[in-house]
This record gives sequence, C-alpha cells and structure tokens, in this order.
Amino acid sequence: MNQIPKCWAVVPAAGVGKRMQADRPKQYLPLAGKTVIEHTLSRLLASGAFQKVAVAISIEDPYWPELAISQHPDVITAPGGKERADSVLSALKSLQGLAGEDDWVLVHDAARPCLTAADIHLQIDSLKDDAVGGILALSSHDTLKHVDGDTITATIDRKHVWRALTPQMFKYAMLRDALQQTEGNPAVTDEASALEILGYKPKIVEGRPDNIKITRPEDLALAQFYMEQQA
Repeated sequence: MNQIPKCWAVVPAAGVGKRMQADRPKQYLPLAGKTVIEHTLSRLLASGAFQKVAVAISIEDPYWPELAISQHPDVITAPGGKERADSVLSALKSLQGLAGEDDWVLVHDAARPCLTAADIHLQIDSLKDDAVGGILALSSHDTLKHVDGDTITATIDRKHVWRALTPQMFKYAMLRDALQQTEGNPAVTDEASALEILGYKPKIVEGRPDNIKITRPEDLALAQFYMEQQA
C-alpha cells in the first residue's frame, strides 16, 4: 500500500505587480469579498494536502499583518526576496527542521486564486513516485510565432509547447539545492527552470485552464467568473 507523501506549500508573495497599475500589490486587491491572496491560501489550506503553508512576504509589506489568515496556525511567514527565486528559497529555509529532505514542496503563485483541490491532488498523485517532480501545465491551442522585434521569423510547433502553471512540485532538498546553485541566474523564471539548468527533466501534469494568474486589471473579473462557475 502506497504511503501518502508528506507535502508542504510555498507561496512567494513579495512582488509588487506593476502591470496591475494599482495602489497596492496585486495579491491584496479585492476579489469576491476577500483579497486575492486570501482566496489562494484558503484553497491551499482547505485542500488537506499540506502540513504547513510558508508565505514569503516583503519585510516592508503593511497589508499582510492586517489579514486574519496571516495568523493561521498552519501558515508560516518568511521574509521575501528581491526575485521570485529568492522568496521561494527563503520560504524553504523557514521550513528547515520541519520538512524532511525527501518531502514534497508545492510552490504556488499568490496571484492564482482559482486553483482547485482536485488539481492539487491530481498533481500529487501523478508525481509522488517520480524521481524529480514536475509542474501543472496547459497545452497551447494558439498558433505560436517566434519574433524578432515586430517581425515573425518562424512558426513554432505548438505540439511541443506547454504553458507553465503552478503549483510546481519538487523534493524539498532537490529544490533548495537547485535554487542555491542557480542563485542570480536570470534564466531561472520558475522552479522548474532551476532544475532544468542542472540537467533534471521535470514532468508535466495537465491542469485546468481556469487556474489563471492575476496579472492585468481585466483578470480580476475573469477570476471572479471562474470562481462562480466552480462554486
């Protein structure tokens, strides 16, 4: 009988969200009666999949302490870093002594509030016996173009292109070590890319298309629509 793996969640939430053109970071914008990050964390906590959720917050963030969820017994606050990878590494360090070297860590964007418990458990069930781990992703339905400036130089075969989502799921020690070894590398734009640079080959698990990331103002209305459809 397979043993249920021990899993931890990490949420980097130290970004400022410049593209939202708002008066506060996008994770604190209102969405369906709560802030974006409250929805995100509530879904992670309600999934029943995680021992704890470590959230990396900017040390100058005035909004986080005002949220009741910041005091949740299963939420750990860690200092955020300059880049996403720095925040994830800081959150991993906050789990030191709690998480085992071979425990699984699922890193999820603070601005993806529509994540479902079904996708979390699908990812864990799909990857729990894998040697490396992997990410939720979506295949591309659009024709993709390679461009130079504003000129198309080639059409990319979309059969080989997937859009990376989160969570991204890797062993605690493997992810920590990969982020330390690739620290400062601009090619590290997500957790999987840090592993890829070191020669690992993460898997993909097809996720739901409603697991959107809040990036632009119009995304808030779309997220609320998806939430209403999920209810």
